[in-house]
Amino acid sequence: MTTNHFTKGFPAFLLIFCFSGMALAQQNDTSVTEYRENVLSDVVITGQYAPRKIEDAVQRIRVVDAKKISAMGAQNLRDVLLNEMNINVSQDPALGSSVSIQGVAGQNVKILIDGVPVIGRQDGNIDISQINTYNIERIELVEGPMSVNYGTDALAGTINIITKSAIKNNIEAGVNTYTESIGKYNANANIGFNKGKHTLMMSGSRNFFDGWDQSEGNRYLNFQPAVADSRRSLQWDPKEEYNGNLQYTFRSDKATTFRFKRDYFYDKITNRGMPELPLEYKAFDDVYKTYRSGYSVFANGKVFKKKTFSFIAAYNQYKREKNTYAIDLRTLESPLSSAMDQDTAKYSSFNSRGTISSSIVNTKLNYESGYDINIENGSGRRILNKHQQIGDYALYGSLEYNVTTRLTGRIGVRYAYNTSFKSPVIPSVNLKYTIRKNLVLRGSYAKGFRAPTVKELFFEFKDSNHDIVGNENLSSEKADNISAAANYAFKLNAIAVKLDASGFYNSIENMIALALADAATNKYTYINIEKYKTKGLQINLSGHYKGLNVLVGGSYIGRSNRLPEDRYGLPPAYVYTPELRCNVSYELPNYKTTFSLFVKYTGKMPGTGIDSQSNVFLLPINPYTLADFTVSKKILKDKIALTMGCKNLFDIKNVNFSGGGSGGGGGTHQSSTSSISVGTGRTYFVGVGYQFSK
Repeated sequence: MTTNHFTKGFPAFLLIFCFSGMALAQQNDTSVTEYRENVLSDVVITGQYAPRKIEDAVQRIRVVDAKKISAMGAQNLRDVLLNEMNINVSQDPALGSSVSIQGVAGQNVKILIDGVPVIGRQDGNIDISQINTYNIERIELVEGPMSVNYGTDALAGTINIITKSAIKNNIEAGVNTYTESIGKYNANANIGFNKGKHTLMMSGSRNFFDGWDQSEGNRYLNFQPAVADSRRSLQWDPKEEYNGNLQYTFRSDKATTFRFKRDYFYDKITNRGMPELPLEYKAFDDVYKTYRSGYSVFANGKVFKKKTFSFIAAYNQYKREKNTYAIDLRTLESPLSSAMDQDTAKYSSFNSRGTISSSIVNTKLNYESGYDINIENGSGRRILNKHQQIGDYALYGSLEYNVTTRLTGRIGVRYAYNTSFKSPVIPSVNLKYTIRKNLVLRGSYAKGFRAPTVKELFFEFKDSNHDIVGNENLSSEKADNISAAANYAFKLNAIAVKLDASGFYNSIENMIALALADAATNKYTYINIEKYKTKGLQINLSGHYKGLNVLVGGSYIGRSNRLPEDRYGLPPAYVYTPELRCNVSYELPNYKTTFSLFVKYTGKMPGTGIDSQSNVFLLPINPYTLADFTVSKKILKDKIALTMGCKNLFDIKNVNFSGGGSGGGGGTHQSSTSSISVGTGRTYFVGVGYQFSK
């Protein structure tokens, strides 16, 4: 379903309305101290020497806290990032959801959970819909390269998901349920014990989705009986997930913390095929099972009097099984099909990172030095020689110098040895200048490097809907990033206002991208784009008045490939994508009720394809608007939390490619390349949570 004129213009109308409303007040010189303490008090840890307030960090960092996640009714990371600026989420109904930052996608986005890299990429992307929000404390977003700290994959940006690791009471427990009108049924539970220096926490969840197709409408409103076999093959495949988490924390008298964490994840996707011609009594079903298992050890605290240390060691395993069954629709017997249709791919990674840093307030010079080890293994029938390993061993460090009380600079450098590719020395420079207490400027330059992964080099993934092959001739990526930002907090009478403006420029050599190699067979492969550039501007204006919070913003991102003139006549220079966002929430404290509206407009965006002569061309995607409305309320002394609302108000399902047809499809999952899947249409949801503490 494409967007109409109303949905295209609606975000612009909201922007004008919100700006006009705030402009009615007169600006004065009231102190902004209270606003800074109450609104800007988020503490961040990503890329920092020690936990510090977000406004004191040299880098520009965004935070999405648990309160906003709950207000959105977000069930996974995909739901959260759909509303963020400069971040685009793509969807493949079988392979899952992928994310891009600053116009750079895929393997270039580093996704961490408590500082540990997430493994298990399909077609270069982590499926962010597999990362559940039930135990997330906050999400820290850093745009631009963080390669000095986190190495390969951190070219476009870093998403660090901070999970809950502490409780306030001796015993805390909770149960949450969620249902959505397209057949989603989720439940999770948690319990924690706190005694002296020891904390033990356990949590688990089950998420179930019985699949969706745009022909079936809304479950709650469509009472017509389904036609036989009409739901056998669906646009969005049925899915079932299980999560488990166990963690133990010990806090010593010397302000040192040790934490052990054990994670488990299971996911099953069923891709049912239509009955085969001519007799239509036989069908082939693909079943994908994903297993993730992780062990992590964390330690941090004080050492050598005024120094801080941090240590992480983690071992993660990932396995994806693909089995194809030949279903006899008369007897329902389901033997496995030929051996060539079955496949199991296994990946494992060992990661260890340790730092010693000085982070003393009101000191001229602070520093950080550390090491970072990443070893990735891949095995399976579709991996070259059935097993491959890539190791990356790095030393890095940085100096943070307070030139004056207003000007702070940080210089960093990373040296790494990669077992498969030569790694360059990676530098970075960050500057922060405080013009006034409420006006801060930031600027940075950073280089980035990314070696091709085991999957990009050696993987083959083929079934009835996918054909993705690796490319052993890929070259490493090298990147340069320049960023600048300004933050200004002030008051308009009783309205507390914050204005953020930022800009960026990325230049990536030999960028690795997944591109359509053969439209007739829907075959994809990895390629090096000779030169890939992005640049953009972003402005956000937020206002707070009593119970009303308003955030409006816009961005303009340009992407440039060094490609020949594409088949639709677009220029080979920059192709720009506008984005508009408006978030409005209103809280009634006496009733403990909050109303929230989240709207984001995404303009025309380029995709990439390869024609029959192996020429890379642009494949523009039409604009669309996503909007959610939610209501949340707490009752019984805040023990019970209710959330309900409507997602995808404008009923967006598929978005066409410019010049493409009106058929369904998209991504690497669909046989047609005329459109991509964006959403499952307008849905309604209800969530209920109960929390107990003693």
